[in-house]
Amino acid sequence: MNLSLSEKGSKISPSVTLEITAKAKAMKAKGVDIISFGAGEPDFNTPENIRNEGIRAINEGLTRYTPASGIIELKEAICKKLKSENNLDYSPGNITISNGAKHSIYNALMAIINPGDEVIISVPYWVSYPELIKISGGQPVYVQTKEKNDFKFTIADLNQALTNKTKALILNSPSNPTGAIYGEKELMEIANWAVKNNIFIISDEIYEKLVYDGEHISIASINPDAKKLTIVINGMSKAYAMTGWRIGYAAAHEEIAKVMSNIQSHTTSNPCSISQYASVEGLLGDQSSIHEMKKQFEKRRNFMTEKINSIKGLSCRKPKGAFYIMVNITQVKGKIIKETMINSSLDLAKVLLEKGKVAVIPGMGFGDDDYIRLSYATSMENIEEGLGRIKDIIENN
Repeated sequence: MNLSLSEKGSKISPSVTLEITAKAKAMKAKGVDIISFGAGEPDFNTPENIRNEGIRAINEGLTRYTPASGIIELKEAICKKLKSENNLDYSPGNITISNGAKHSIYNALMAIINPGDEVIISVPYWVSYPELIKISGGQPVYVQTKEKNDFKFTIADLNQALTNKTKALILNSPSNPTGAIYGEKELMEIANWAVKNNIFIISDEIYEKLVYDGEHISIASINPDAKKLTIVINGMSKAYAMTGWRIGYAAAHEEIAKVMSNIQSHTTSNPCSISQYASVEGLLGDQSSIHEMKKQFEKRRNFMTEKINSIKGLSCRKPKGAFYIMVNITQVKGKIIKETMINSSLDLAKVLLEKGKVAVIPGMGFGDDDYIRLSYATSMENIEEGLGRIKDIIENN
């Protein structure tokens, strides 16, 4: 094509997560028996009470446009949740409801970033952070974390990354892809650092209900000054098994929320009306199925961690939250596996998919080529079979 396309748009990389998952799905569609540890999507159905509320919304004709930033009923439910669970006082004017947490992060970045502003993110990072920063006109600045520190950055790391162009920091706790959780003392230090340097914090808390060791604390609850600078991001996808319903939300200072709402009104308009009514039930209704899902995830995490550490050449730390494990592959890099020289995480991911019929996500998609990411948002049966195949490929070469 000879037409000149957008330079900014052309520089956006496709999601490695979705790319590998798509290839695995295509193989599966051809009848290949694939075990996928790919995309982060709970394998449970959306809880029945939430599904029923969606059906009620359809039957009662609640299928029209809503206000661009969401219905008041859901905003009030979010405020109630933030108060009771996170010790955060917000009013509906602070809330913007969007088409998923990713969309909320996009809105947040578009609301605060000017061309050339820098946004600090830790490595390994969730694949979309750098691209969302670039789309907003900003520059991602990477802080390399260490496995021995549970993949968490320190104030020394932040000081090293700080420049006069630093505008924001993205904090993801619990983290995708590492499962890392920042404790109260660490959050206090980060909050004080942000206040001292007048830096926005985009706090991605989408996995907050999937915490197995320790507790989730929102950085916005540390002190009022930190709250002013923080944009809390959350949503329904992970904890409520509502990935396809596409509801995320942000809580922020009213000035920021207003800009986010204006941006959304001109891009996507309102989130799905049916999903919004169902989400009210999700937040305020019976939570027992949420606790049951968490229990299953924890069981899978424990099994998976033990099994991976028993495979020669692979190792991992036990993640404290979310539903991912970063598997260290440094011992197999530089070796030949199934006639393929493993020089990168992508090489290993390809061998595992083509020879072992197992889909994993290469760490290079998260900025760290020494790892592959495995999701335990799949059945125990799949986990046992899939890890057995990985063991066979790695050990019986």
